[in-house]
Amino acid sequence: MAYATYPSLAGRLVVVTGGGRGIGLRTVRRFVEQGSRVVVLDLAMTDNYSDVEFMRVDVTDAAAVASVTSDIVTRWGAPDVVLNAAGIVRSASAEEMTPDDWQRVVDIDLSGTFYVCQAFGRYMLEAGRGSIINIASMSGSVSNFPQKQVSYNAAKAGVVHLTKTLAGEWADRGVRVNSVSPGYIGTDLTAQVLTDDPQLGTIWQERTPMGRIGTPDEVASVVLFLASDDASFMTGSDVIADGGYTVW
Repeated sequence: MAYATYPSLAGRLVVVTGGGRGIGLRTVRRFVEQGSRVVVLDLAMTDNYSDVEFMRVDVTDAAAVASVTSDIVTRWGAPDVVLNAAGIVRSASAEEMTPDDWQRVVDIDLSGTFYVCQAFGRYMLEAGRGSIINIASMSGSVSNFPQKQVSYNAAKAGVVHLTKTLAGEWADRGVRVNSVSPGYIGTDLTAQVLTDDPQLGTIWQERTPMGRIGTPDEVASVVLFLASDDASFMTGSDVIADGGYTVW
């Protein structure tokens, strides 16, 4: 498939958390194809790219995020684009969800997203420009069925509202903040859930009007649009890319 090209992304500095796998990894490759300079922040990378800078960081550690942010800005300047794609899921019924599992999901999916937005946002505000895109989920808008994932749903709802809040605060200072809420996408994270319950895949497709699971590229395409100058009048938007799942 031929994907859209965005000349405005050529040469721009892009920082991607969770860029070591899944949607984040595929989006990294797509940014590179646009001519962007990419820095990946993650605990590890599943693929090695000579044209991508990798820096190890735990997004739940606010001090570590602040430190790596300072390092990046010192070396290359304030980023033009920040993509928050780091995230995990823990499946358990609400009454059985352990405090540790609850906290781990919230720490990575919500708090980690905020720490990164805050750290890089300060420099982007100083520069008077930039686009931040947060990977949320349709689970932030609906309570998914039949799997039980209360911590993930709550954290992703928080990401959507965090996005809107930051967008309102920073709009008049040149920094746009949007989120993308994918539906069921064929990633390692999804495979992990299906390993525990293979029947979920059938149910998900039956409940999705398009009748299929999406691809990381289909999410990456939305991210690149929001990062580009083509989306210059968009901020505070949550773009749901779910094959129609949330319409029913």
